[in-house]
Amino acid sequence: MLVHLPHFVTVEDLTVEQTLALIERAEEFKAGTPAPKLSQPVYVTNMFFENSTRTHTSFAMAEKKLGLTEIPFDASHSSIKKGETLYDTCLTMDALGVDLTVIRASENEYYQALIHPKADEHLSIGVVNGGDGSGQHPSQCMLDIMTIHEHFGHFKGLKVAIVGDITNSRVAKSNMEILNKLGAEVYFSGPEYWYDHAFDKYGKYLPMDELVGMVDVMMLLRVQHERHAGDANEASFSAADYHAKYGINKARYEALKDDAIIMHPGPINRGVELAGEFVEAPKSAFVEQMRNGVFMRMAMLEAVLRGRKLGGLE
Repeated sequence: MLVHLPHFVTVEDLTVEQTLALIERAEEFKAGTPAPKLSQPVYVTNMFFENSTRTHTSFAMAEKKLGLTEIPFDASHSSIKKGETLYDTCLTMDALGVDLTVIRASENEYYQALIHPKADEHLSIGVVNGGDGSGQHPSQCMLDIMTIHEHFGHFKGLKVAIVGDITNSRVAKSNMEILNKLGAEVYFSGPEYWYDHAFDKYGKYLPMDELVGMVDVMMLLRVQHERHAGDANEASFSAADYHAKYGINKARYEALKDDAIIMHPGPINRGVELAGEFVEAPKSAFVEQMRNGVFMRMAMLEAVLRGRKLGGLE
């Protein structure tokens, strides 16, 4: 089954069948299946208004492997700095012949105005969400579940812990949504002041040391200091204290099940969420997640190409 989507902005709208089909397609690309041949050129631009290493470069690599032509975009020198709206920036790209844009922006659900234009607006560019504020991070979520599937071969009944700065994490929100759909058991841990009980519908909050020996997947989150403006707990934050309470140290690493995996969306704060010696340890899937990001983003982009009939694909 090949997935066809007009945009890729959230995992909320994906069916289980579409999700599994995207994983299968990404695994095919990783195994060496060639990208589909494009009979017409496709132009894409990557508009990142927040800093990014993995996501930005991974999308660029995926686009290259699919044969797309990337049109460079530098947010720091764009007309956004002069007060231009994101909509008008996309309208400009659309008018210039850009077919797709991958966007990362600090505003939650920025994409709504782009994929649902008003009656007197005519924006037709395809949108792929590279992360919106503290809302969603669909491509990170999809590469995460690809990595889990690659390791375990299934999701039903797997115990997955999401640990850390959950309230501010778009990765956590996307993952808890999709993991529930796929039949995994989700658990949470981390500072309680960074946990919203609205997440109780997705899983159960437990102390970190209660989770370590029972879970199959330990998904760590970066502490997002940039989103804590005005947070009284930020002033008293201690990296050493956080690591002692919630980080993976030697004792917790050894307490994990033999076939358990540690995941992290990056960038890792070494010695905070994860001791540096375990970033590339046997139970760590961090490097594989980054590698899988290219192939999953190829699958996501291909789904939008087919959904929009770009490059001659149907």
